[in-house]
Amino acid sequence: MTPFHSIAPFMKRYWRGYLLGTLILIVVDALQLITPLIIGSFTDALASGTLTGSDLIRYITSIMAIAIGVAIGRFGWRMTLIKTAKTLEYWLRNRVFEHLEKMSLNYFNHHKTGDLMAHCTNDITAIRNAAGGGMIMFVDGTFMALTTIIIMFTRIDAKLTVIALIPLPLIAIFIITLGRVVGQRFEKVQEAFSDLTDSAQETFSGIRIIKSFVQEGASVRTFNERNQSNFDKNMRLVKVVGFLQPMVQFISMLSTLIAIVYGGALVIDGVITVGNFVSFITYIGLLSWPMMAIGFVYNQLQRGLVSLKRINNILDTPPEIFDLVHADETATAEPALRVNGLTFTYPGAEIPALEDIHFALERGQTMAVVGKTGSGKTTLVNLLLRLYQVDNDMIYFGEKDINALPIQRIRDIIGYVPQDNFLFSQTVAYNLKFGDPSKGEAEIEAAAKTAQVYNEILNFPKGFKSELGERGVNMSGGQKQRVSIARALAKNPKLVILDDALSAVDTKTEEAILNHLERALTDTTTILIAHRISTIKHADLILVLDHGKIVERGTHSQLIEMSGIYRDMYEKQLLEDKLSKE
Repeated sequence: MTPFHSIAPFMKRYWRGYLLGTLILIVVDALQLITPLIIGSFTDALASGTLTGSDLIRYITSIMAIAIGVAIGRFGWRMTLIKTAKTLEYWLRNRVFEHLEKMSLNYFNHHKTGDLMAHCTNDITAIRNAAGGGMIMFVDGTFMALTTIIIMFTRIDAKLTVIALIPLPLIAIFIITLGRVVGQRFEKVQEAFSDLTDSAQETFSGIRIIKSFVQEGASVRTFNERNQSNFDKNMRLVKVVGFLQPMVQFISMLSTLIAIVYGGALVIDGVITVGNFVSFITYIGLLSWPMMAIGFVYNQLQRGLVSLKRINNILDTPPEIFDLVHADETATAEPALRVNGLTFTYPGAEIPALEDIHFALERGQTMAVVGKTGSGKTTLVNLLLRLYQVDNDMIYFGEKDINALPIQRIRDIIGYVPQDNFLFSQTVAYNLKFGDPSKGEAEIEAAAKTAQVYNEILNFPKGFKSELGERGVNMSGGQKQRVSIARALAKNPKLVILDDALSAVDTKTEEAILNHLERALTDTTTILIAHRISTIKHADLILVLDHGKIVERGTHSQLIEMSGIYRDMYEKQLLEDKLSKE
């Protein structure tokens, strides 16, 4: 498989733009090659004394017409070739972003955010430069070089042309020798840029922690190290490219020097005319650009090829979570759950995160899950949301196996409140409508009231139209948590999952939220994950997890009678509440 397979659909669709732009570019180059012949003819007429006024006007008019044609043509190929390259950048960036959105959580666990950002910016820009400027210089340089040499060989003097071009094969030798080095060093540059981007992103995301621990100096030093590495890698590349370009120019100048010395001798000997000599020197000047363009082109194409391979690594990685062929597109996910022998091990791990989990939950019932940190509570939720792949016959929504249902159907019925209360830097209303943008103001206000955050939103400068900072930074932890609950409720979900969603609110607010939830979710299946027993004691079923296994199950009263882990947790929390009141 060639590296170009990922952009083949684009080229198949937009090849006409490249073809038209290439034809216009060739016409422009052809017009430029006529000018030296006109100058040569003018010089011979001037030297022989046969130049008339009408001839002078004709020469001037011809050169002006060619100049106008070249100007129009240059605008034409810029609006075709460069536009097509820009369209490729737009198309490819959308495709990469769309593909990344399909990837599972496991993919993002193993790929840094900064690295992915570098792929979506620097790498795609390098591909666009290769497809735009690189393609232009390739066509321009190749056509100009071949046509110029043919004209010099046939219209002026074949021997002079061969001798003047003797140094040019050295250019190919330099480019072939240094081309691989350019590619290798550019790959290191992209990797260094990824590290730098990741360092900046991580620093800005964790700025509160950095300031709290007074680690600004250490953070700056870490960034400086990454920045220095990026600088060093770029300088190593610049040294190669900086050596290549002057060498190409030097070799081109050798050709010009040979043309002046040997061509001058041919003029003195009467082999060629002064006009031919002037035309030849002009063509040698035109030829120097294609020779230099070869170096530019190879540099651009090497960079583009390296970046394309990096992009292919993303696009060629299949999503771990996807709708199976036998998934019923018309099926509806029911909010009744049946879990049979659910066992799950994270990719790369040896010990199962969950092992032999069994439970049944009817529509409208409430199930609570408690356990120590790392016992597998959030893993269970992730599997119900199908954020990771599970085997068949382990999880059922109603009578349908989770793998027989389209992913969107499953997630459409679920209102999920995660531990990480992520809010977008948009308005409060945008965040509340995120699960269903069609919701009206009355519906999001009702959800905010149920989550006990309505009055606090109204206290913001613009109420529901107030803009939030990054990740909702201008809200307290409790406010973000309640807005997250309201966001889930605004969907009118059939199944609500609250993953430790009341940990940041006080006991009084928690009780108010639970009372409102109980009234609002009368026909809704609910899963509560919590550390506070007060949050879950009214649940129809309580599961106690320990090291990925269910060690206790039952109602609150049943579990208290067991005198096990649950009762121990309950008594400790009663004691803590008593001490806090004293």
